[in-house]
Amino acid sequence: MTLRANIGEFFHRYLRMPYVLHTVEFQSPKRPRATYVFLHGIGNSLQAWSAVIEKLPPDVRIIGVDLLGFGKSPKPRWAVYDAKTQARSVGATLFSKRLVQQPILVGHSMGALVAIEVARRYRLIPKELVLCSPPFYAPSSITDSKTWRTKDDVLKNIYHIARRHPEQLEKLSPLAVRLGLANKELSITKENVEAYTAALEACIINQNSLHDAALLQLPITIFYGLFDPVVVKKHIVGLTKGSPFITTKRLNAGHEVMGSYATAVARFLNQE
Repeated sequence: MTLRANIGEFFHRYLRMPYVLHTVEFQSPKRPRATYVFLHGIGNSLQAWSAVIEKLPPDVRIIGVDLLGFGKSPKPRWAVYDAKTQARSVGATLFSKRLVQQPILVGHSMGALVAIEVARRYRLIPKELVLCSPPFYAPSSITDSKTWRTKDDVLKNIYHIARRHPEQLEKLSPLAVRLGLANKELSITKENVEAYTAALEACIINQNSLHDAALLQLPITIFYGLFDPVVVKKHIVGLTKGSPFITTKRLNAGHEVMGSYATAVARFLNQE
């Protein structure tokens, strides 16, 4: 390990300084009508939003972020890839951008959970949240490893199995892309599989996002697909009934923001 790497690890690991993440400014007009910050899902990169971004007008500022452990952002092997860690890095990154207006955070899957944590921790940053396919799960009700009581528990057990067999994730991810079950930017390799499984455990399986989303007091729009296998519909419906700030849009789609799903999200953002 180089001296620079040692110093970097000291500051980030021991002094808890958040990373500044890799970003791409797809558009940066002088006087933007709005600013959108895109946060991708697990195993993806900022390029996963291309189908939405290409449909947005030229008068908005567009920032794509590679979350910690993915894309071209740092991938520290020692990091805890929970929503808190990700949100601190997103916050530091956005502060470094010196934004002149509050951005609308657009998050997909894990990125949606990170967006919620950013809004919870840094209330002055986001103007609004747009959450696509958020995998909200209630605290586990499992008392026995062989007992699967709810859809939450079924999905968490599947994730635990995936967590224990990272080599299978590397093999199956290209197949999922070819079959159209995952975004074409999904990439699980030896370089990021540790970050993938760590994020699966810390950010998705062990999460507080459902509880935190219910307490936020800013406009939140949730998109979800009728055929999404990893979204628990009752949690999204429950949030809508319990908060005047949350609205939902159900689509005839799956989990990934592709095709008609991407068109619907872009159409919504064009109206903001």
